[in-house]
Amino acid sequence: MKRLIPVIIAVALICPNIANSQRLNARNGFIGFYSRTPLEDIRAENNQVFAVIEPSTKKIAFSVLLKGFVFAKELMQEHFNENYVESDKYPKSSFSGSYTGDVDLGKDGVYKVMVRGDLNLHNTSHPVETPATLTVKNGHLIGTAEFKAKPEDYNISIPSLVREKIDKEMAVKVNIDWTITK
Repeated sequence: MKRLIPVIIAVALICPNIANSQRLNARNGFIGFYSRTPLEDIRAENNQVFAVIEPSTKKIAFSVLLKGFVFAKELMQEHFNENYVESDKYPKSSFSGSYTGDVDLGKDGVYKVMVRGDLNLHNTSHPVETPATLTVKNGHLIGTAEFKAKPEDYNISIPSLVREKIDKEMAVKVNIDWTITK
């Protein structure tokens, strides 16, 4: 709980309008990133994503603690936290933005939207724009998106010794499940 409180405060500060109106919160969203090269596959996933969406203003935000990413190989996880994202110095990543397109929370359906905003990682912000899907089903709003992220866009240096083992662009997958409140 001690770790969750700073995340909630950060999201409230990132999107102050969300804090003042009806919103949907999720505390166990999913973000994964993947790299595939002929030399090595990297898979890291985090199921502790805090996400907020405000359907009336179409604002969306999330925050994730970087130490929450789990890798198949413990050494990869250690290198990720210590050498690349420096998670002791920069403990979280966040996104703040909005989406375009209409979504009817009262009607089950699949809604294609476009998400635009800024992803902050390693104390560096970079714009992200990606198609996404918002699905209304059985009282839930499920958001899914995939996009590419380059480590150098976030001032993350990859040593030349391992450069060929890490894809130049990471595939990032997001899946958030919000409960629609009446």
